Amino acid sequence: MILSNISVPLLGLVDTAVIGHMSSAHYLAGIALGASTISVLFWLASFLRMSTTGVISQAFGQKNTRKLTMLLQSSLLLAVSFALLIVSLQGVFLTAIEQLSGASEQVIEQANLYFSIRIYSAPAAMCNLVLLGFMLGMHYGKGPFYLVLFTNLINIVLDIVFVVGFDWGVAGAAWASLIADYSGLVFALLLVKCLFKRNEIAWLWHLPARTEVSQLLTLNRDIFLRSLMLQLCFSFMTFYGARLGELTLAANAVLLNFLMLVSFALDGIAYAAEAKVGHAKGQNDTNKIQLWVKLSVFWGAVFALLYSLLFAIFGNQIIMLLTDIPEVITHAYRYLPWLIILPIIAMACFLFDGVFVGLTRAREMRNSMLLAATMGFFLPFMLTTSWQNHGLWFSMTCFMALRGVSLFYRYQQLRRQGILLQ
Repeated sequence: MILSNISVPLLGLVDTAVIGHMSSAHYLAGIALGASTISVLFWLASFLRMSTTGVISQAFGQKNTRKLTMLLQSSLLLAVSFALLIVSLQGVFLTAIEQLSGASEQVIEQANLYFSIRIYSAPAAMCNLVLLGFMLGMHYGKGPFYLVLFTNLINIVLDIVFVVGFDWGVAGAAWASLIADYSGLVFALLLVKCLFKRNEIAWLWHLPARTEVSQLLTLNRDIFLRSLMLQLCFSFMTFYGARLGELTLAANAVLLNFLMLVSFALDGIAYAAEAKVGHAKGQNDTNKIQLWVKLSVFWGAVFALLYSLLFAIFGNQIIMLLTDIPEVITHAYRYLPWLIILPIIAMACFLFDGVFVGLTRAREMRNSMLLAATMGFFLPFMLTTSWQNHGLWFSMTCFMALRGVSLFYRYQQLRRQGILLQ
């Protein structure tokens, strides 16, 4: 799972590097704005993967094959519905990009171009999230690795062909991602078919029980609200950065790739925790839950330290690899120290997200995110607006810290009260 998740930000690195070596900063700023909006929408849909992993892992622990197929069908239907809603509202999102960013006309033009193409990959991307969550819940760690690697390799190759070879610019990067998402969907369906065969699960169309559907919708609602607050903070980084100038927007686009590298690597451990904790809950085994939590925290700390060292030693070289625009490089250097300390500070929030997904305690995740967004991000930002972009990165650091502290505190409460299995 760590390997498969690390490959995701590598795709972002290739996108940034290909566009970052074009003639002007407005191309990089444009794709940052357009891709950030797509990321907000698609990451809002992360509730599809999280909820699927949680309920599937528990059903797998109970050895309930009928429930497995019913939950997969319900989640796929929800994914398609959500995707169609996003596509139908694309005009609203395009207007929001222009109104909220305050970016230059050239940047807006490139952002709209990227978004108007990439948005049509939503149905494939949403279904891929569900299928990814299903494979995780079934403890098929190699499946997500194969899927993400396959999708990203196609995207990287097409990025180079369309942007460098055909000179399609930002549109080429968007078409590369769209084709990769639909190719990934076909591949994911084949993987799930093999998984069904391996576990001797018959695909039967079930009419879901009202109580089970209600439970799934409630779980998805709370995780959606949690994801909404998370993306509100990240999109604020992008849109406020745009107001601070084209160079700040471009520099933050480069630096956010560092944070994505960290988040996807730690999420690799968190995804494993989701499956293992959920499976243990399905078996009603509190001791196993606590064992997986301890192991996840240990390995999370190891990787967080490694990332901080990597960024401290090679951070400047990574920035120069992503862009050769001198002004953007100089600007990005100023904020690199924030990225060096973030892996250690953010470690707990990623790992305990995974623990609470496995426990299917979405309400706690929602409440923690609401607290962190209001008191950990927007309040510090209001107190440090004079710091400009440093204020943004300070607020992001506080946000990550409070998420981890609040989730850890709540887990300790549940453990002491002996109600982890409820």
